[in-house]
Amino acid sequence: YQAKMDFALKLGYAGDQIQAVLNKLGADALINDVLAELVRLGNKSESEGQSSASSTPSTLVPRGPCPKEIASPELSLEDEVVDNSDNLRPIVIDGSNVAMSHGNKEGFSCRGIQLAVDWFLEKGHKDITVFVPAWRKEQSRPDAPITDQEILRKLEKEKILVFTPSRRVQGRRVVCYDDRFIVKLAFDSDGIIVSNDNYRDLQNEKPEWKKFIEERLLMYSFVNDKFMPPDDPLGRHGPSLENFLRKRPVIPEHKKQPCPYGKKCTYGHKCKYYHPERANQPQRSVADELRISAKL
Repeated sequence: YQAKMDFALKLGYAGDQIQAVLNKLGADALINDVLAELVRLGNKSESEGQSSASSTPSTLVPRGPCPKEIASPELSLEDEVVDNSDNLRPIVIDGSNVAMSHGNKEGFSCRGIQLAVDWFLEKGHKDITVFVPAWRKEQSRPDAPITDQEILRKLEKEKILVFTPSRRVQGRRVVCYDDRFIVKLAFDSDGIIVSNDNYRDLQNEKPEWKKFIEERLLMYSFVNDKFMPPDDPLGRHGPSLENFLRKRPVIPEHKKQPCPYGKKCTYGHKCKYYHPERANQPQRSVADELRISAKL
């Protein structure tokens, strides 16, 4: 109730007007319905003001558009949902993959994990989990170098990082498979996996895991100390990164312009326009198709 009240106050609506709408629709009403009712009441009061002004002659003062006429409900709602952590998917980070990637495969860089966590925190995510094998708490060795190890303890205190179990049996280390922890938690929480690993072995274990990994895997790159996931995680015709991270998409996807040549286009996969007829098939050029048919 308070969140809806604050949101409407930011748009410039009067407090008593907002309270009347919330009392009418109820505290559980969707923000879209609240905005629609406020706009309707605003238009009604303006029409009443105009009718009273026409009956009593007065000097008309030119004015610009009202702030609440400028701000469209869609844009305001978009900003609200971006800040609303309830609409953001849980994030499960493959700590070993991220740390080794930031360390250029030469060492385990804990700073890379911190950079990835900070990126998602800035986006408004609250449910973030990082999995790292417990033996990474051991002292750095020449064959397994590790840097900025204190970051692991800090993230563990913040309840962001979780160590997967490991123990020693007769001098030999027994390690649990941390990839299974990552995929299982992300699948159960309907979240996002952050990793450059394709988890092919786990895809073969369960068909539902295979589909989930294909649709919810977020790959990334490190440019020096900058964590950079792609703007199109599922390809050019998939959702944007913002909608990929949300439970309910808010920004409508900008559809690509359809190809003016349609089915007669000979550019194949190099064509920069959208081909709806090629959605579920490889976009080969006509020349490649002729070569393949000639071989057959």
